[in-house]
Amino acid sequence: MGLDLREAISSRRSIRSFSPQQVDRSVIDRILLDANKAPSAGNLQARDFIVVTAVEVKKKIAEAALNQAFIAEAPVVVVVCANKTRSKSKYGRRGTNLYSILDAALAAQNLMLSCTGEGLGSCYVGAFNEGKVRKILGLPKTAVPVGIIPIGYPEENPIPTDRLPIEHIVHWEEW
Repeated sequence: MGLDLREAISSRRSIRSFSPQQVDRSVIDRILLDANKAPSAGNLQARDFIVVTAVEVKKKIAEAALNQAFIAEAPVVVVVCANKTRSKSKYGRRGTNLYSILDAALAAQNLMLSCTGEGLGSCYVGAFNEGKVRKILGLPKTAVPVGIIPIGYPEENPIPTDRLPIEHIVHWEEW
C-alpha cells in the first residue's frame, strides 16, 4: 500500500467510472485481509464478504441496486454482509440488530481505504433491494447485505465533496 492512512482518508472518493483493467487476485486478497482487520464487537468479526466477478451476476446486482449500471462495469464487486449468527452468540438481540451491522460497516470502510491505498477506486452503495440481492447471492437468512462495493481502477478523479463544518457535528461533553 503506497499511501499513509491520513492521505488515504483524504483522497478516497466515490468512484463510479472504472477502467476495464482487471484487478489481480493478490490485490483483492490484500484488500479483504485489510477489511477483516476492522474492529468488531467482542472480536466476533460478524461480517462476511461475497466477491463477485461474473459479468451476469454483476448485472443482476446492479439491477437490484436500483439500476445503478456502474456497479456492473466494475471488474470486482464485493457485497459486505452482516453475520447475525456470529454476533447473536454473545450479544443476543442487540448483537443481531446492531453490532453485526456495525461490524460489517467498519469492515467496508477498511476495504475502501485499502482500495485507495492500492490505487483502486470504490464506491459504497447502500441503496438496493435487500431481498433481490439476497436471492441473487443465495444468502442465508442469517446474513444481511449491508453494502455493495464496486472496485476497479478509476477512470475519473472526482473533486472532493463538501462536508459539514466540524463545529456543526462535534459536541464536547454534551449535546
